Amino acid sequence: MEDALKQKQEAGVTIGEPIARAFAALQRLVAVRKAEAVCAALLLLMAANLFGQISRKSLTNDEMIHIPAGYYHLVAGYFQLNNEHPPLVKMWAALPLLFIQPNEPPPAKDEAEHNMNLTWGYQSRFWNDNAEHFEAIIFWTRAFIIITTLALGVLIFLYARDLFGPRAACLSVALFAVEPTVLAHGRIVHTDMAAALVYLLFFYVLRGYVKNPTWRRALLVGLASGIALVTKFSMIIMLPLLACLALVGTVFAARLKAPGRRPLLHAAFAFLMVLMVVNAAYYFRRPPITTPDVAWVKLQSPEKFDNLMAVFHWGSTVVPTYFLFGFYNFWLHTKHGHPTSLLGHYSSLGWWYYFPVAFALKTSLPFLILSIASLFWALWRLAVNRDPRFLWLVIPLLIYLAVSMISTIDIGVRHFLPVYMFLFTLGGALLDRLLRVRYPRHFAIALVALLLSWTTVEALRAYPDYVPYMNQLASSHPHWWYLSDSNVEWGDDARDLAEYLHARGETEVRGAISGGWGTLARYGIAYHEIFPKPGVKIPDTRYVAIGASFLNGSTIAVPADENGHFVTEEQRVNYLAEYRTLKPEAVIGNSIYVYRVK
Repeated sequence: MEDALKQKQEAGVTIGEPIARAFAALQRLVAVRKAEAVCAALLLLMAANLFGQISRKSLTNDEMIHIPAGYYHLVAGYFQLNNEHPPLVKMWAALPLLFIQPNEPPPAKDEAEHNMNLTWGYQSRFWNDNAEHFEAIIFWTRAFIIITTLALGVLIFLYARDLFGPRAACLSVALFAVEPTVLAHGRIVHTDMAAALVYLLFFYVLRGYVKNPTWRRALLVGLASGIALVTKFSMIIMLPLLACLALVGTVFAARLKAPGRRPLLHAAFAFLMVLMVVNAAYYFRRPPITTPDVAWVKLQSPEKFDNLMAVFHWGSTVVPTYFLFGFYNFWLHTKHGHPTSLLGHYSSLGWWYYFPVAFALKTSLPFLILSIASLFWALWRLAVNRDPRFLWLVIPLLIYLAVSMISTIDIGVRHFLPVYMFLFTLGGALLDRLLRVRYPRHFAIALVALLLSWTTVEALRAYPDYVPYMNQLASSHPHWWYLSDSNVEWGDDARDLAEYLHARGETEVRGAISGGWGTLARYGIAYHEIFPKPGVKIPDTRYVAIGASFLNGSTIAVPADENGHFVTEEQRVNYLAEYRTLKPEAVIGNSIYVYRVK
């Protein structure tokens, strides 16, 4: 008996020793890499938050298009669908679908009046044909976007650590991990979070190149620029930046102690890498523009038709055809603008101050205060101390701010996300500087603790309804009065709306909800759009559900009547005005207003 016990004890020691050694090694690693461990812990908590949202939030309006298009890009190499957005992010999100193997309906030729009809028709068939995989597709595609968001957190850490040290890096990541706007979009399949990643990545590798201009670093700059171009078309700003840097490098080559032609050669090499990445993202395919798309160009740009077709023909010898055609559609969108609203006013071309105002309303108040303070601090350090580190934050921030302020597509603070990343770094640096204050030290520590605690409380208070989040400055009016579109409602509360209606014995609803036509049926609710169509009778349902963006009025599209006449612009934006003064029975997710009308 004693021998047996002794053998068991020895065996236990043998098994336990590797575990103990591994645990001790982990402790040593954490002791050496404290900042990295803190960063990892913060991002793990952020991941838990984002994955928790997936189980609560249904598809947004844009995801219903991006996900099917991404899968078809990936498996068929067909890039006509949803071409106004480059394919990289959509294909990345669709990668896990290779294991799910959803049905892959081909685009219907009879719907190809132009590329938009083709895209909308395909996405509808995709979701109808994959009803049994609906939730799995949502989860796995969003999981890969969460990976992108976490990678952005790691990059913020690296960028801030290189500039200001490990503690500032941890503080920057902490600000990133609890900001409601980031938490809103960090799990949604769209291009905006990835655009923030590649914009920061570009300046990260560019800084490395400026410090040590080698061929390898020029390669990295080219790769980052190429990835940016196939992430979001607005990242085209990278190309003039590269050209300006090459020019400056050539003019000041002697002062930089570099051979005169090296900057130009490096720029040419980087540009070749850009072309390589862009072509690879489109599988090196250059199909001719389809007949329906030719007709689309002629309809939209009759006076420039011949020139545009020449650009598509000759340009496709260098870059993919549908990269050019997609950029053309992006340019069209920019030219015509997008119906939007700001502080009770309406416009299709936006306002130069739209994004600063949206940032002020959609950003948590403590981070807003910190952002303003840190920006003034950075400008002061540049003016007084000439600290070059701040150039790598202020210049990228001001460039993107300027681009945003001349934009005519003012539909969401999500388009402003690249600016946030530099403000997180600046904010972390300022908090780190406060912690270095010797007198009054206790006050500085208390101030830092207050700001971090306040931002955390805001994140907890808003969970999981981050999309319509606004801070305390937006307290005098309903949120839909201040902003519209994806700032206040994007359709991802359809699941909760369906549960609310089912609990009351309802199986149908009239309404105006972003994407409601594509999501509510998946949850057993028949959706009847409230806007009348010729020859279509709208059922008289007990409940009416109106999304906040439709209450605002800017996103309303009222069909023509039986005589082909449209309502006036004033009638359009006020079409649902009667519901603005009614008290809703419930507000689902702070974004969908539910009215019982009988």
